[in-house]
Amino acid sequence: MTAEACAALVQRADPDRFAALMAAPAADRPVLAVLYAFNLEVARAPWASKEPMIAEMRLQWWRDVVEAEAQAPMAPHEVASPLGVLIRTRALPLDVLDAMIAARRWDIYRDPHEDAAALWSYLEDTGGGLMVAASCALGGQDDRAARDLGAALALANYLRAVPQLEDLGRIPLVDGRPAAVADLARQGLQRLRAGRGVPKGAALAAWLARPVLEMVVADPGRVAAGALQVPEFTRRRRLLWQALTGRL
Repeated sequence: MTAEACAALVQRADPDRFAALMAAPAADRPVLAVLYAFNLEVARAPWASKEPMIAEMRLQWWRDVVEAEAQAPMAPHEVASPLGVLIRTRALPLDVLDAMIAARRWDIYRDPHEDAAALWSYLEDTGGGLMVAASCALGGQDDRAARDLGAALALANYLRAVPQLEDLGRIPLVDGRPAAVADLARQGLQRLRAGRGVPKGAALAAWLARPVLEMVVADPGRVAAGALQVPEFTRRRRLLWQALTGRL
């Protein structure tokens, strides 16, 4: 039940976010490791069972954890316990954490997003909510900037996952035509630019968002083809540059 155990979870399941975690200021890493592990657990919950009721129960368990941990520690759990400490000591916004979990209900079912606004709402509540929580935990004051930055990162990750989501029988894109996909990525870049002012440790998680979204703008066909891998040299240069400058 330590931040180190949470970091190990992130390292195994989300190497890009783990790279950002290791590039963050040392004092920020324990906080971020716990939040990123929490995000992993919540993101996995809808896919843990083919039975919607079981998936709903898993998400509800996490909603109950957030509510209960705000009052007092629950039974020991490798992620819930350190999350509870953060909730109580860093004044994490409970409504934001709850919305992060509730938004994942979309992942349980096969219904498409109703429209572009619904897709953005999902991205704002999931990735945006995580960035707001991370920013808040590190002393950030601009929730709007954090939500925009997190939503832009969530969009980049979502577009990278489109082929896998389609293989699982989902309909991830409201409009899959190339022009519409490119426009969606442009909106993501606009939100990325609006995300300045987020504490550097939290903002580092978005280190790959710009190159991915720029690839989609240049060639939206890459989304369906699953061809949004960032070259290794660009990855290393991008993370180092953002870690040194704090610029998005």
